Amino acid sequence: MNKHFTFTINSICLDENYHPSDKTRITTNFANLARGSHRQANLRNALKMIDNSFNALAHWDNPKGDRYSVELEIISVNLDIDGSGQTFPSIEVLKTNIVDHKTNKRIEGIVGNNFSSYVRDYDFSVLLAEHNKGQAKFSIPDDFGRLHGKLFQSFVNSDAYKQNFNKPPVICLSVSDNKTYHRIENQHPVLGVEYQPNESSLTEQYFKKMGLQVRYFMPPNSVAPLAFYFFGDLLNDYTHLELISTISTMGTFQKIYRPEIYNANAVAGKCYQPNLKNLDHSLTQIVYDRAERSQLANEQGKFAAEHFIKPYQTFFEQWSANSV
Repeated sequence: MNKHFTFTINSICLDENYHPSDKTRITTNFANLARGSHRQANLRNALKMIDNSFNALAHWDNPKGDRYSVELEIISVNLDIDGSGQTFPSIEVLKTNIVDHKTNKRIEGIVGNNFSSYVRDYDFSVLLAEHNKGQAKFSIPDDFGRLHGKLFQSFVNSDAYKQNFNKPPVICLSVSDNKTYHRIENQHPVLGVEYQPNESSLTEQYFKKMGLQVRYFMPPNSVAPLAFYFFGDLLNDYTHLELISTISTMGTFQKIYRPEIYNANAVAGKCYQPNLKNLDHSLTQIVYDRAERSQLANEQGKFAAEHFIKPYQTFFEQWSANSV
């Protein structure tokens, strides 16, 4: 690998006073909440929902349901390709930290959770569209996701990652609304009941190129399974409190962004197909512009093409052709 290929990490607290920076992908879930006239109330309410969810799941030695609170950091990863000092905002994730008010200790949570990437925007919003233009049948380019996957694995294996984080990332996403999920017998005290999909999704295949496995669990107090993408052993590599920090954070965001699925009034059954047209759901008191988010993904994909993919295309083709 090019010796000048380096990652730098910056972090900022995600609290009710958070304002998105110019370099943040504005389709990023938390950034969308932090815009407009309701921004502070949005953030305050979302953070309170996270704390309530955490305490409901971490109920042991917690009789009043107020022992813990969750602090969130936005982790921005910048990539310098040629040692020039010019960086591109390659990846953005969330880091959870747990405050135990009984012992006055701060416990490190999980890094990952939410996942944002300009290159992923490029792949899904630009590359796929160009590849299928004029085609009668939808298809995927042979090397789809390969560059992004290698960039992500390079980051996780980098000195910058190892110096800042003690464990591999866990990314938690919504289930796919065009797949059917079947509940199996396996059950975990924190992650809940496990589901398996009837077939692999494009997102699964994309994240597999990032080196990540996936399992689907519906935690206690939830109404639909979540997708957990991870390295290693999800059930044994992380403590219960670490897993709860991810469940409470991403479960809350999904209630806001996908209320038809995650704030539905009926709990997923043994055979479950998510439905984004489900009318039997409740809305949170949090304003979120889903249509705007879809439009912006296309703009950000074009930004990645212009400022990242095309200027370094030759380098990427040579680097991507070799193993990481």
